[in-house]
Amino acid sequence: MTLVAGVDSSTQSCKVVVREAETGKLVREGRASHPDGTEVHPSHWWSALQLALADAGGLDDVAALSVAGQQHGMVCLDEDGDVVREALLWNDTRSAAAAASLTAELGAEQWAARIGLVPVASFTITKLRWLAQHEPANAKRTAAVCLPHDWLTWRLRGSGDLADLVTDRSDASGTGYFDSVANEYVPDLVSLGLGRSDVLLPRVLGPSESVDGPVRLGAGAGDNAAAMLGVGGGTDVVVSLGTSGVVTATSEVRALDASGIVAGFADATGRYLPLACTLNAARVLDATARMLGVDLARLSALALSAKPGAEGVVMVPYLEGERTPNLPDATGALHGLTLSNSTPANIARAAVEGMLCGLAVGLDALASQGADVTGVRLVGGAAASPAVREIAPMVFGVPVTVPAPGEYVADGAARQAAWALAGGDLPPEWSGAESTRFEGAAVPEIRARYGEAAERYLSR
Repeated sequence: MTLVAGVDSSTQSCKVVVREAETGKLVREGRASHPDGTEVHPSHWWSALQLALADAGGLDDVAALSVAGQQHGMVCLDEDGDVVREALLWNDTRSAAAAASLTAELGAEQWAARIGLVPVASFTITKLRWLAQHEPANAKRTAAVCLPHDWLTWRLRGSGDLADLVTDRSDASGTGYFDSVANEYVPDLVSLGLGRSDVLLPRVLGPSESVDGPVRLGAGAGDNAAAMLGVGGGTDVVVSLGTSGVVTATSEVRALDASGIVAGFADATGRYLPLACTLNAARVLDATARMLGVDLARLSALALSAKPGAEGVVMVPYLEGERTPNLPDATGALHGLTLSNSTPANIARAAVEGMLCGLAVGLDALASQGADVTGVRLVGGAAASPAVREIAPMVFGVPVTVPAPGEYVADGAARQAAWALAGGDLPPEWSGAESTRFEGAAVPEIRARYGEAAERYLSR
């Protein structure tokens, strides 16, 4: 029996799964926490990875491993391989002004045509511009720029040579300076961000390529691309409800959306991964439960006890700013409160509906790029909520399938590790998790009221 490991180094924690390479059967798993914050020293990721690997029984009997990681984070290294400053994570919005200026300098249409993206504060290139403007000494000291999963793979290799940094096409496609059609970096865009283009960037591996380490190390992937491998999305659009909310699908062509709502990322198989992302997903429910003084189970029960539409109460859940639409400085709001409808049940219902309506904007955007939105596969922590499962079909207007809970990002990385061992043009076929299907009549009034409330931000 050959074993492979997959790592999910996410914003909040590090998860490790060990699976049989041939069947995908789970053998063991482990996890460890990451510190909070929007900037983190990468050493914390390394420490958490060691703890998670130990919790999962180590690597002595593992043949291959791949690392999937949170996308876009800026890891700057000096010529000795030392970290220059704490990594700025995808959810650090201090580079919003840099994103706006970068977009203006080339024009949104040009950005979309050249790399499939329009800069937003999440993308690495905007963080490089922020670094150059606000920390010029650190920018000057930077000899190499990589992403979280690149840095962890490099550390696993045991190398101190910057030339040994590797990445994959999916994660590189989210930097803002990689052309996923030509499969090459774009030096003038690197220069536009950092002010120079002489920094070393990781070598981009193919989907099934690997490098040497304590075990065979796969190319790795961005977390969303790995999740698609792990969940086996098929023809469904996948909606992930974690720290962020993600709407994505697999495509044969790169998205071209000058509005910036749909990012034209690459996937982990050589194709493309059109994706829309909201900054506010599961934590909307956490915050609302805290506000109401209940736990998540009670929040779900309250939401289901209220009528669809929450008697006119609408939550616009921009609690951490927002990326879709691009409103990094926005805050959340409750609309439509009256003396009669101001109840815990209606507020709970509005929180669930508002979170899902934000994702529905992404569904519409993917449909405009040619995605076939006839079914949704719902994953992520908030997908466990009974209220989310039952309300989602009313908001999305299509049937919703919820696979059994799993570590889909880590699973996708493990499947990629198995692919690195097996070779070939396609990843190994693993049996998918059992799923539950939820159906319900669409309630257009929910989306309409949310749209009216959200429009107040856009019209400012």
